[in-house]
Amino acid sequence: MRRLSKTLPLSLVLMLALAGLGLILTSCNTGSQAQVRFVHVIWDAGQLDIEFNGAKEVTDINFGGLQPTSGYRPVPSGSDTVEGFQTGTTVEAFSTPNVNLSSGSVYTVVATGNIAAVGNAVILAEVDGNTAPANGTINFRIINAAPNSPSTVYVYLVQNTGSQQACVSSSGPTATLAYQQASGYVNLPYNSGGGGYEMYVCQAPNGNPLFSGFNITGGSLNVGTIRTVILTNIPNEQAMDGQPIVLNDLN
Repeated sequence: MRRLSKTLPLSLVLMLALAGLGLILTSCNTGSQAQVRFVHVIWDAGQLDIEFNGAKEVTDINFGGLQPTSGYRPVPSGSDTVEGFQTGTTVEAFSTPNVNLSSGSVYTVVATGNIAAVGNAVILAEVDGNTAPANGTINFRIINAAPNSPSTVYVYLVQNTGSQQACVSSSGPTATLAYQQASGYVNLPYNSGGGGYEMYVCQAPNGNPLFSGFNITGGSLNVGTIRTVILTNIPNEQAMDGQPIVLNDLN
C-alpha cells in the first residue's frame, strides 16, 4: 500500500501534464484558420456545394451568389483543396488544390473558369483590406473573373454626371487587368453630387467601351466606403457580362 501511495501521485502528475499538452495543442489548432467569403461565378456550373479540405462550408450557392451574405466564415489555413459538388449530390464539379490561405487573414474567394474540361475551374483568393478609408472617400478594388474578357481590360471609374462618356481620363484607367488579376485598392472621392461612379470597361486605353453605364452607388461625406467589383461572364455563355458583381464591403 505504501508503494501504491507513492506511485499514484506520479500517475496523476503525468495525466495532468498530458491534459495540459492537449489543451495547448487544441488552442494552437483553433488559431490556424483563415476567414473567407465565397463568390461563385463559374459560368457553366449550376448550383453548388463547396468544401474546403473535405468539410462542407458553402451550401446551395448559385451563380453570382455570395456566402456568407455578410461577414466571413472560418476555414483551415495553409494549402487547401477547394471542391465543388452539384448541390445535394456527390457529383464533383471541380477540385482545385493548393489554394493558399494564411492564418488570421480574411479573403474574398472567387470560383471562376468553367467545368467543361478538368482543370479549367479557377479559385482566386484575394486578401481583403477592411480598414475604413478617410471620410468622404471610396476604396474600389476590381477583380477580373471573366474568362472571356479580352487579354487585357482597361477599367475606368468616373463620377456620374448624367451624361455618357468614353474611356478617357486625364489620370488614365483606374485598373488594367488580365483575366484572374485583381487591382489594389484605389481611393477615389465620394461623388458629392450623389450620382455615384460609372464603370467603363475597354479593350484599349481611351478606346470605345466594351460596356458602359454600369453605376456604382454608396458612400457619403461622413464615412469611408469600400467596394469590391467582380467582372464575370454571362451565366451559361462564353461572353463577358456588362453587369459586374458589386460587394458592399464597408458602408
